[in-house]
Amino acid sequence: GAAGCVATLLHDAAMNPAEVVKQRMQMYNSPYQRVTDCVRAVWRNEGAGAFYRSYTTQLTMNIPFQAIHFMTYEFLQEQLNPLRQYNPGSHMVSGACAGAVAAAATTPLDVCKTLLNTQESLALSSNISGHITGMANAFRTVYQVGGVTAYFRGVQARVIYQMPSTAIAWSVYEFFKYILTKRQEEWRAGK
Repeated sequence: GAAGCVATLLHDAAMNPAEVVKQRMQMYNSPYQRVTDCVRAVWRNEGAGAFYRSYTTQLTMNIPFQAIHFMTYEFLQEQLNPLRQYNPGSHMVSGACAGAVAAAATTPLDVCKTLLNTQESLALSSNISGHITGMANAFRTVYQVGGVTAYFRGVQARVIYQMPSTAIAWSVYEFFKYILTKRQEEWRAGK
């Protein structure tokens, strides 16, 4: 558990600036043509802190995502593969469903993270301060702009994205675990 938390902290610290740049370039009518243009403009206009404005939200999203993801996968494996044998079908189905559940449950956090990263103009115009900082401010702004349903904008796309990703990840993990365990057993038997 501690290793997973530390890994998430370090991974998100390294990847958050890239996520900010990616999201700003994906915005409708994005003024950026190249990654370097975006990085320079954000650095110059908003400072280095803009690359980490959503870091705590990212952590707040990834820790529950991973917890839900792993618990759902383990629960489904107990149901579909109680003997815990190598079974690619059960690994893929459990992985895809676990990713779907975790993605759907954490979509509100992802919406707020995206808002913090992009500082989208419609939300800015509805925000009294004109600048969105922190998760609480992002949650209030999302609600002001679109109500409760706004927290789930893009949930279908997020679920569709996560399902194959987590199905592949679990299948590959279980395959290598199977191969390594099998080789270790063969090596022990040959001693």
